[in-house]
Amino acid sequence: MLEIARLSTTEAGFDARLKALTAFDATFDEELERKVVEICENVRKRGDAAVLEYNENPEWGDRVKAVRVAELELEPSVLEQARAGLERTQRDALEQAAARIRKYHERQLVKSWQFTEADGTTLGQRVTPLERVGLYVPGGKAAYPSSVLMNAIPAKIAGVRELIMCVPTPRGERNPLVLAAAAIAGVDRVFAIGGAQAIAALAYGTQTIPPVDKIVGPGNAWVVAAKRRVFGTVGIDMISGPTEILVICDGSTEPDWIAMDLFSQAEHHETSQAVLISPDGAFIERVEESIERSLAGMSRAGIIEKSLHRRGALIKVKNLDEACEIANRIAPEHLELSVANPRKWLKKIRHAGAIFLGPYTSEALGDYCAGPNHVLPTSRTARFSSPLGVYDFQKRSSIISVSRKGAQKLGKLAMTLANGEGFQAHARSAELRFGKTLKGKA
Repeated sequence: MLEIARLSTTEAGFDARLKALTAFDATFDEELERKVVEICENVRKRGDAAVLEYNENPEWGDRVKAVRVAELELEPSVLEQARAGLERTQRDALEQAAARIRKYHERQLVKSWQFTEADGTTLGQRVTPLERVGLYVPGGKAAYPSSVLMNAIPAKIAGVRELIMCVPTPRGERNPLVLAAAAIAGVDRVFAIGGAQAIAALAYGTQTIPPVDKIVGPGNAWVVAAKRRVFGTVGIDMISGPTEILVICDGSTEPDWIAMDLFSQAEHHETSQAVLISPDGAFIERVEESIERSLAGMSRAGIIEKSLHRRGALIKVKNLDEACEIANRIAPEHLELSVANPRKWLKKIRHAGAIFLGPYTSEALGDYCAGPNHVLPTSRTARFSSPLGVYDFQKRSSIISVSRKGAQKLGKLAMTLANGEGFQAHARSAELRFGKTLKGKA
């Protein structure tokens, strides 16, 4: 019988139990971190040669031999062949999902702006795209074409000039769904390289792989550690923890639907978290019965069972107001409001990566085809972070154009503040422009 935590806000010690349940041990694996540092430094110093050595290593690489890194780059025709070779239903699904993702993200595009003050001084902000971005995608039997679409499409909408994808091909296995998604999303270059060495190559550049400005995309512990290592040399999307789902239900949704929604995230990994909160105790019982009944028929039953046992929970609350309060404390990656009049309760939610309204809005739709991005903040970082978007591939430069008249007013302000901070040259730099006119100008 599956053991899943049962909590109630009326029981003593609830707060402590909730804190322990939602805490995630992010303790670094010191040996793994040490090896990642070694890999990154080797790639930084030796470039292609180090990438090839690690890529052939059974412990870290694909065991695919190549004389040159250039041999690991896939021609655009390979991507197009993968797209054309897909079964029609799969290809249509990818293309329709891509269209929805594109339509949603086009609304996020930020444009440059400026305004002019009465004295002629102009201030503004210039928005420009990142020039080159690296996209890491897990490969082989673990196919994540949806991640390709979710990362690549916003980058292209932002105007990124070159998008370079690294995807491992264990034993030479190329996943056609991943390559087809790359073709659909407009990825420019693809290298069959995985692991920490791929992240280092993208960050530092090699003789063959140019350095990028930012690295995005999911990966295993090696990839996450490498992203953490190279941050500062390049930007990264985020350091993600295990996936999470929190369902708030008033008891009106089919119990089987809720059980499967919990399974949908639990099946990712045994460290994933799936939590149900409801004021209806009888409904919680029915969902638990559905979990017990449905588990055996799941292809990833073992992972789901470990996940639910380790970090899952069924929580009884006094009312939906209390449910929303707890949701804000947890700040989940995915939050389903499977309740009557969900927009009423949406107003009470302050912290969540993505919010799914109503009984027909399963989290799975957001993962693949609804349109919003599925790259979301985890481990309570939704308190200060946002989903991946077009804005992550744009940067902003301040524009300042001060007129002669404006220099008199601003110069005095700057001089006063600079002297107060003890920076004489700053003050003098502003003061020199008082009442001065450049030669040949009125």
